[in-house]
Amino acid sequence: MKRVLIVKVTSLGDIVQALPVVADIKRAFPGVQVDWAADEAFAEVVHWCEGVDRVLCAPLRRFKKARRWGDFKAIAASIAELRAYHYDFIVDIHGVYKSAIIAFLARSSKRIGYQSQDLGERGAAFAYTGRFGPRPQCDAWHGMRISTGEALGYEVEGPPVYNLRLPESAAAAFAANSAPVAALFHATSKDDKKWPLPHWVAVGRELAQRGFHVVLPWGSEGERAEAEQIASQVQGSTVLPKLSVTEIAQMIDACALVVGTDTGFVHLAHALLKRTVMIFMATSPSHCGIEAPFRSISIGDGQSVPSIAEALEAIDYVHSEPHAVPMQHGSAAA
Repeated sequence: MKRVLIVKVTSLGDIVQALPVVADIKRAFPGVQVDWAADEAFAEVVHWCEGVDRVLCAPLRRFKKARRWGDFKAIAASIAELRAYHYDFIVDIHGVYKSAIIAFLARSSKRIGYQSQDLGERGAAFAYTGRFGPRPQCDAWHGMRISTGEALGYEVEGPPVYNLRLPESAAAAFAANSAPVAALFHATSKDDKKWPLPHWVAVGRELAQRGFHVVLPWGSEGERAEAEQIASQVQGSTVLPKLSVTEIAQMIDACALVVGTDTGFVHLAHALLKRTVMIFMATSPSHCGIEAPFRSISIGDGQSVPSIAEALEAIDYVHSEPHAVPMQHGSAAA
């Protein structure tokens, strides 16, 4: 086994949670080269994974929205880069048309994907020469590890290893404050995943009373307005400026605690080994949640609104026992 291509194109949380397959492959096949194909919007996240040898990307999402000629040319150029090497295996752990097309265009006689009933888009099946076994009875993240192991012929061992190393950061906006930092990721792309603003205010006030400096990131103008509403009622809290993906990651890395809804950045906090509480409103915590003893926990049943008391109890849990922080991010992800 010399070279493998992993195809997982979007989105932030899914890509973060798929990264442990790289460490699994490297453990099973010492010296193997592992490349990764992703949308340009998320490629920087893959670059942070120390086990990935080559990141292949194209502005697929941006082209779909804007249909600009420059993006089309970038996509065309990326195909030549995609075909620069022959792969022993291509493993598509995404399972939609765009990932299947990438798998089909890359050079390999062994392209493995999900069974038809497990595909996000059933038409993606055209690209594959082999299939994973039936979807395992576990969360989505461990399932990707198992499926990749099935494709390449090894058994998954141990907890997930992310091996993330972020670019060095400039001074954060809250660096002058000596208090431990708690980030509240109140924003989410879907309204049904939002936790009520009064709940965020109550948690923010409690954290401030416990000596945390509460910070509030945002992505859109509407999210900034909500952050300002929360901050106006939480003494000493800070609404952060607009940050890039890398800057948010660096901010998370400086935090003592992250609390947020089921979003990519909260998954990233878990992968960066931060004490993390993830709140579920409309998605399944058993399928998409996070869990690590005394460090990360998911609350909610995906059908009702978790209470303020549940959130505070979860915060107490992730702070109830010290955990050893590895020398580099992701060297032990449990």
